[in-house]
Amino acid sequence: MAVYTDVTDEALFAFLSAYDLGAVLSFKGIAEGVENSNFLLHCEAGRFILTLYEKRVRPNDLPFFIGLMEHLAAKKLSCPLPVKRRDGEALGTLAGRPAAIVTFLDGVSVRKPEARQCAETGRALAQLHLAGGDFGLFRRNALSVAHWPELFAASRARADEVSPGLAQEIAAELDSLERLWPCDLPQGVIHADLFPDNVFFIGPKLSGLIDFYFACNDALAYDLAICLNAWCFEPDGSFNATKGRALLQGYQSLRPLEDVERGALPVLARGAAMRFLLTRLYDWLNVPPGALVKPKNPLEYLSKLRFHQTIDNAGEYGLIE
Repeated sequence: MAVYTDVTDEALFAFLSAYDLGAVLSFKGIAEGVENSNFLLHCEAGRFILTLYEKRVRPNDLPFFIGLMEHLAAKKLSCPLPVKRRDGEALGTLAGRPAAIVTFLDGVSVRKPEARQCAETGRALAQLHLAGGDFGLFRRNALSVAHWPELFAASRARADEVSPGLAQEIAAELDSLERLWPCDLPQGVIHADLFPDNVFFIGPKLSGLIDFYFACNDALAYDLAICLNAWCFEPDGSFNATKGRALLQGYQSLRPLEDVERGALPVLARGAAMRFLLTRLYDWLNVPPGALVKPKNPLEYLSKLRFHQTIDNAGEYGLIE
């Protein structure tokens, strides 16, 4: 979440006139994250999140995201629910951007996840995968292995400004991933961005998942690999196998991994690290002037990638046979 586009009072009130939310009590930007412009909206009807879709979000994908949240909520997965206008539509236009309002989800994200929170997240991810099994829409992963070379091309000329030799290292790894990437894994709807700031807790219990704007269809185990990267490394860059074991056990308590997924986990983790290395590299080099956003250091994911390159089997992540 972030703020790239300013919203005037006049534009906001005109946009909200199509909803039955009552008077606006407060309205402020949310600075966290890097993708869309997000605002905390407090109206007489309650608290909501207003999102203006920017950057990598294509307008044609928005029905998938909106429909998925509605589908998951109907399956009892705790996530924001799109708010519809009086005409029954959930999508509109504000400040020249596609925009939507979703319900506010109670809870707080954790900055330093503990093993028990990793376990809860693994279980919630499996619940999402199972609940999405009969979702009727399809969205191809626009940030999959097939698209990484194109994404890298946008940053390659300046990559060595971030770290000497980075361009050559990324190019070599992309070649390896293209050869090694598995094609026979169970597929389905994935979140694709389930970082700690997208998971809320109330006390020890997970209260819900947010930010479904990278959700797509891809290998289910790839989603788990993203979570290994996002949840199981310490601030010093070391991998915490206790957290890895908790995450994997939590996931498998609802959806046991198939043998082919277990075998593919190390290369999937490499790919997940590469995906976020590349998007962070691009964002680091291309922050819009005046944006209320702080880009995240891509070198964090270079370090994670190098770690995954040393892993031979899923047991090293804590996966118990």
